[in-house]
Amino acid sequence: REPEEEGTGRDMEPGDAASQAPAIQKLSQATVNRIAAGEVIHRPANALKELLENSIDAGSAHISVLAKAGGLKLLQVTDDGHGIRKEDLGIAVERFTTSKLKDYEDLQNLDTFGFRGEALASMSHVAHLSITTMVANAKCAWKAHYSDSKMVPAKPGESAEPRASAGVKGTVITIEDLFYNVVNRRKALKNPSEEYQKIVDVVGKYAVRFPHVSFTCKRHGENAADVRTAVRSTSLDNVRNVYGGAIARELLDIEGEEEALRVKVSGLVSNGNHSSKRLVLILFINGRLVESSPLRRCIEQVYAAYLPKGSHPFVYLSLTFPPANLDVNVHPTKQEVRFLDEEQVVDFVQDT
Repeated sequence: REPEEEGTGRDMEPGDAASQAPAIQKLSQATVNRIAAGEVIHRPANALKELLENSIDAGSAHISVLAKAGGLKLLQVTDDGHGIRKEDLGIAVERFTTSKLKDYEDLQNLDTFGFRGEALASMSHVAHLSITTMVANAKCAWKAHYSDSKMVPAKPGESAEPRASAGVKGTVITIEDLFYNVVNRRKALKNPSEEYQKIVDVVGKYAVRFPHVSFTCKRHGENAADVRTAVRSTSLDNVRNVYGGAIARELLDIEGEEEALRVKVSGLVSNGNHSSKRLVLILFINGRLVESSPLRRCIEQVYAAYLPKGSHPFVYLSLTFPPANLDVNVHPTKQEVRFLDEEQVVDFVQDT
C-alpha cells in the first residue's frame, strides 16, 4: 500500500489535534446559497415538481413541460395561470418571498403547495433561470433573467430590468444548464434518458391527481409528446393514458372517511388480477406528491394476502387532512410529511 499524504486530519497523531485545531470560518453567501440549493433541488425531476405545483397554485388549466438532455440542458414549464405582476418580478426569485404565506401561524391553514419561497431561488443558484409572464388584461408579457436570486441582464451591458415581450396570459419558466456550477452533482446525473423518465413519471402522477388540468410532456425537438392528457379528464382516464389500459381495467375505486380523525381517502387500487415486479404507489396528501414509509408498508401487507410472493400492486391514493394536522415543513423538498395520529390513519387506510 502506498503511504498516505502527510498533514491530513486522518493521519494526525491524537496528541497533535489540540495544537492544530482549524479556525472556524463563516462561509461566503454564495457557498451557503449553493449548498442550500443542492438540498432543495436534487435533480431535474425535483425542480419540475416545484414548478408544476406553482402552476397548479396559479389556477392553470394547461401545463406543458419541455426537456432537453433529461432536463439538464433545458427544463421549461409553460402554464396559463394567473401570471406574475411585473412589479413582483424583482423579488419573485429571492429566498423566502412568497404569495402563499405571511406569518408562521398561516402554516396551520395552508391550502397551497408552495409556502417557503425557496424553490425558484434555489434554481437560480444552480442554473440559468428566466421568467416570461403576463397577467390578465395586460398589454404585453414581461421577461426577466435571474442569477443567484437577483435579476441580471440578458446580455452584458443591458439593463437587468424586465423587458416587454410577446406572450399570452400565464407564465413560462425556463431553466438552462442545471448544476452547471455544481460539478459533482452534474457528473452524478450522467444518464439523461434516466432523468427524462423521472420527469415523465412526475408529470404522469400529477396528471392522475389533477385530471381537470391538461398536462403535456415532451423532449425538445420532438413532435410527439410522452404525456398528453385532456382538460376535465378523470383519474381513471389518465391512468389509462399514462400507465396503459391493461392496468386501468383492473382498478377498483376506493373512498372512505374517518370523522374522528378528520381524514378522507380516495383513489384507485388494483385488484387481485394485476401484479407487477414492483409496487407502483402514487401518494398525494392534501394534493402534494409525497412518500410515506408507514403507508407503503401497510399497502404491501394488505396485498401480501392476495398476490403471489414477489408480486406488487398498482395503488393511487389521495388523502385529505385538516392543514393543522400536517407538518409539511420536515423535509427541504417537501417530499415527506408528518401527520397526527399516524397509526390510526394507517389502520384506517388499511381497512378502506
